[in-house]
Amino acid sequence: MGRGGAVHELQLITSFGEVDEEGELSWQERALCAQTDPEAFFPEKGGSTRDAKKVCVGCEVRAECLEYALAHDERFGIWGGLSERERRKLKKRAV
Repeated sequence: MGRGGAVHELQLITSFGEVDEEGELSWQERALCAQTDPEAFFPEKGGSTRDAKKVCVGCEVRAECLEYALAHDERFGIWGGLSERERRKLKKRAV
């Protein structure tokens, strides 16, 4: 597993099924990645992100996922269809 992968996998697993203020299931519960292999979302350094990004393309909560990653400064893994490097570039452009 890649850098920090086990920690982030654990965070994903424990956050699924959380309930928000309105009593609705959190966006993570509806995420397509919850139904796939989490290893794909935390590839080894230099590993392919293609499979994870394919899952993200069809995900209804992609925007929420990306927003979460940016707000929480997630440094590892594919979030909202973007890699760590792509999220850094996006943050730099926003400043």
